[in-house]
Amino acid sequence: MSTQTWDAALYDRHHGFVASYGQDLLELLAALPGERVLDLGCGTGDHVALLRSRRVVADGVDASAEMIARAEEKYPDFPYFAVADARKLGVEGRYDAVFSNAVLHWVPQPWRVASSVAKALKPGGRFVAEFGGSGNVGTIIGAAQDVRVEAGLPAAKTPWYYPSVAQYARVVERAGLEVRSAWLFDRPTVLDGTAGLENWVRMFAGFLLEGVDEAVFFRKLEERVHEVLWRNGAWWADYRRLRIVAVK
Repeated sequence: MSTQTWDAALYDRHHGFVASYGQDLLELLAALPGERVLDLGCGTGDHVALLRSRRVVADGVDASAEMIARAEEKYPDFPYFAVADARKLGVEGRYDAVFSNAVLHWVPQPWRVASSVAKALKPGGRFVAEFGGSGNVGTIIGAAQDVRVEAGLPAAKTPWYYPSVAQYARVVERAGLEVRSAWLFDRPTVLDGTAGLENWVRMFAGFLLEGVDEAVFFRKLEERVHEVLWRNGAWWADYRRLRIVAVK
């Protein structure tokens, strides 16, 4: 799994768009009252809370102990949040559905995740997921790497897995799931506040800051992407998302 360390309070304060964009995915999931659903990479628990408000038996797991602690703090009445590795969930035939939003690009061994998800599903169970797809945040990362190189630093190694539709469909099908739909789409996403770009890098791409003079780095990064990513008084991230629905 990624070694990313999460500031759960910062995540809730400035990056609520992650959970809010998951609303459409929840509608696609269409979980029914009484169904058992696993939120894989539940973050600070908002989707689990919403599903439980709909009388869905929702559990939440995340690789980040910080995120799980925050979820338990926000929703102390919910009985099941746990730290878990997506590659080895350790359950078999328990869930009617596995749901995952903005998580799976953090796991560089997708075949192990798909196998783990398939084992966790009941026969006929569904896997509904959305995460970063091919080309995601290409403008931000390309500019940041250029700034590093100009400062005499090596390009930073990125931790993400951003597949095409065809690449991920093969992964899922090898795990024994049937792909019912999959698509890749652009989702320009407004960032919070005039420091939105800096906050985004600190939250999600801190590896880019290794060895840099941060004040100079952020000034040069903003200069490089301003024409493309600054619109209507705000920074926008050039997100591309891959969405998939598959059935066991």
